[in-house]
Amino acid sequence: MNRTSAPVDAPATGAWEGLVTTALLGTDRRTPPGAGPGPEAPVALLDAAAVETVRRRAGLRPARAAERPQPAPEDPRPPLPPAAARRLALLLADRPGASGGGRRGTAPDLTELLPQWLTAANARGFAPPPQVLPALLDAARGRTDLRPSALEFAGPRALWLARLNPDWRFALRSTPGGGAALPHLEDDDGVRQLWQEGLFAERVALLSALRSRDPAAARDLLATTWSTERAEDRLMFLDSLRTGLGPDDEPFLEQALADRSRNVRATAAELLSALPGSALAARMAVRAEACVAIDHTQATQAAGGTECSGPTVATPTIAVEAPHECDADMERDGVVAKAPAGRGERSWWFGQLVEAAPLGTWSRRLGGRTPREIVALPVTDDWQGELHAAWCRAAVRQRDAEWSRALLGEPSAPEAGGPGAVSLAERAKLLGTLDAAERAEWVAGFIATHGLSEAFQLLGVCSVPWAPPLGRAVVDALNIARDAGSYPWSFSGVMGLAERCLDPSEAGRLDALLAVPDEPENASPGAGGYWAEAFQRLVTTLRLRAAMTEELNTP
Repeated sequence: MNRTSAPVDAPATGAWEGLVTTALLGTDRRTPPGAGPGPEAPVALLDAAAVETVRRRAGLRPARAAERPQPAPEDPRPPLPPAAARRLALLLADRPGASGGGRRGTAPDLTELLPQWLTAANARGFAPPPQVLPALLDAARGRTDLRPSALEFAGPRALWLARLNPDWRFALRSTPGGGAALPHLEDDDGVRQLWQEGLFAERVALLSALRSRDPAAARDLLATTWSTERAEDRLMFLDSLRTGLGPDDEPFLEQALADRSRNVRATAAELLSALPGSALAARMAVRAEACVAIDHTQATQAAGGTECSGPTVATPTIAVEAPHECDADMERDGVVAKAPAGRGERSWWFGQLVEAAPLGTWSRRLGGRTPREIVALPVTDDWQGELHAAWCRAAVRQRDAEWSRALLGEPSAPEAGGPGAVSLAERAKLLGTLDAAERAEWVAGFIATHGLSEAFQLLGVCSVPWAPPLGRAVVDALNIARDAGSYPWSFSGVMGLAERCLDPSEAGRLDALLAVPDEPENASPGAGGYWAEAFQRLVTTLRLRAAMTEELNTP
């Protein structure tokens, strides 16, 4: 429709903002430029907006032509076998929650198989097809747990793409140095220049790489700028010394005990306590020994005796006298004086002393007994939990397998815990100090005794694929749960682990479990069908994993 309106003045600079303000306030309160109040004011506002829109579009100056991006770098790795490339495309096409929730059916969860596929492809040194890189970056963007393996597999071309798309900039942050090439570690001048002038991420990557290759050179490089670094940077750099930690690091770490940052001091003390021969460990041993001793005065009735008659015998008992203060020297050695809420100060100080003392201290202090004999001794005045928990932390920190075995006890021990471990989380950490075969054997024995309800954390520390004894123990326990008539949902976490961790060769043993079982009278309605479905999914997933491995091994 043609409209007749009052002439509109040529809008000046900022005219568009003025028109927007007028529209927000309303033409009754503010009239547009060149128009008076009245019924024609809204029409004048629209006409002015139309004119200004054309003016803005016509007056847009073309931008200077951008420099053409450099070509993507070459990836020298061999390409994926065609079947493996097709498999990767299928894995990347699957999306979490695509089924809409609810019953999973018998289809494998491809999103959970992608990390395993990436690990296997990286181990074989393959390069991805260029066309899958966008989907691979999108998958890594949505899952932080996937990023390390995804970016390693994606290689240099993914970083090239990440610089062109803001949605993928996480790849530059996640890759040490943002993908910048590190100098050859033999190039002393290049290493020194990057250390002095590089970005923080580049310096962390350089220090980590050098520490893995030459621990002493990395420590010496850090010492050149240590006093001028920011506290948060000193903490990150100091943490890199965990790699290759040894006695030669002690002088540097002793100096760090006087650092002005409490977090840096605490990390230095932790690293020194992981060196049983360090001076700090010796100081902590003296303090801890003063708190723990054998008490031979505890009397108990001999076997066959009663409270009123029969001989009594002296039972060796561990007596604990926690420290009464936290002095300045203790704080310098990493003892945190302020206890957390709900913790007594003396028990808090005591636990820190024991966990930092070398575990070899206790055999000398407690009559030459072995770790297993020490852990079996009773402890006075309810100090056993605190003492054993501190020994657990020391065994993990010092990677002492003998003490870990003693604290774990037999896997058939009561479910409340072994003789020393006070929680499943602590037992999982202790298991981490054992070799893979011993770890799997212990967890298999635990499952055989206690079933699967408490085993999820313990299974998480076992090497993949599970060793045959562990795999059999898990399958047998699942079969027992099925025969009991309970719903499989209670074991969904373990079933998910089995899909990813059970050796694919076990698929044949599971065929007998695919039929719907006869349900006992007290069984949950329909549980048998759900179990058959769950085992079918497990078998299908195992065979798919076997196919994935075969595809990656194809020349």
